[in-house]
Amino acid sequence: MHDMVKEAANFINLDVMTVAYLFIVGFVGGLVSGFIGSGGAFVLTPAMMSLGVPGLVAVASNMCHKFPKALIGALKRAKYGQVDVKLGIVLGISAEAGVLYGAQIQENIKKNFGDAGSNLYVSAAFVVILAIVGSFVLLDAWKTYKSGNTNEEEKLTKLARRVQSINIPGTMVYFKSLNAKVSVLFTIPLGFATGMLAATIAVGGFIGVPSMIYVLGAPSLMASATELVIAFVMGLGGSLKYAMHGLVDIRLAMIILAGSLFGIQLGAIGTTYVKPHMIKVVMGLIMVIVLFSRALMVPVYLSQLGLIQTLSDALTKTLKNVSFGIMIFALVLGAFIVLKAMWQGRRVERLQHAGAALEHGKV
Repeated sequence: MHDMVKEAANFINLDVMTVAYLFIVGFVGGLVSGFIGSGGAFVLTPAMMSLGVPGLVAVASNMCHKFPKALIGALKRAKYGQVDVKLGIVLGISAEAGVLYGAQIQENIKKNFGDAGSNLYVSAAFVVILAIVGSFVLLDAWKTYKSGNTNEEEKLTKLARRVQSINIPGTMVYFKSLNAKVSVLFTIPLGFATGMLAATIAVGGFIGVPSMIYVLGAPSLMASATELVIAFVMGLGGSLKYAMHGLVDIRLAMIILAGSLFGIQLGAIGTTYVKPHMIKVVMGLIMVIVLFSRALMVPVYLSQLGLIQTLSDALTKTLKNVSFGIMIFALVLGAFIVLKAMWQGRRVERLQHAGAALEHGKV
């Protein structure tokens, strides 16, 4: 454990450009987080790693900045009636157990294989999860768009109907977001998997949000808002766990948090102007782009561990630069989509108000 603390003490140096980069990353992460409710960490963790922050420190610092931001986002979206507090707490309790288990795995990998092993584990987890979840979410959003039903109320999936139809005496709980009773026995594995993923890559929302939509039957808007409650519970417990081992770089956490607090409120407002399928589009699109950013770094970590032929310095530098460029593209694209959706929504709202006022004046 002393070795881990010693290595964790080697945090990156911060200059003006690095601080500005982290603040902007935090703003975009908060913007996306408030919009899709995933915590935005799937942008923040790779963004910090692209600066040379060890994977485990990036995950730990990300979780530390996460819980106050998630709390603010949840309170903001609760004002719009989008949060199911009961479902968030029920899932959050089992997610906490997943966080503690996942954190222990992370620490064991770091202890046995060093930063390269930890970085490889985090990056490989990103690639696999982003490929599966991102593709599925994008495909679902595309089907909704092609069907022309983007304005219709979301329908329950077959799996959600099946889950809601199963009655297990003594375990049934009513959730307002589902408008149905569901056995808490179904929520336990979903919450645990969400927490374990959060401890691994600081992103639990990749499992939390889709599982609430497709397994439990929650609407997209309420699932993304309720995920913020789960993120608060997980972030608090995970931060304490990692901080006890000296793995939280509080400087990174505070800079990112400062940027996030601006972004998350804008993102939450943006959800009131968009159709539900747009949340899936933004989530899926950013997931797939970030996937390529992390995938390019896998050969670098494999080389550092001696698992493949050693890469030349020029090739390693090229892979790092391209990975960093793709990450920047994902940040810009995510911010552009969210802000554009919000601008268009506000424009339509103003036109509607103007039309109503004109009609009222004629009467």
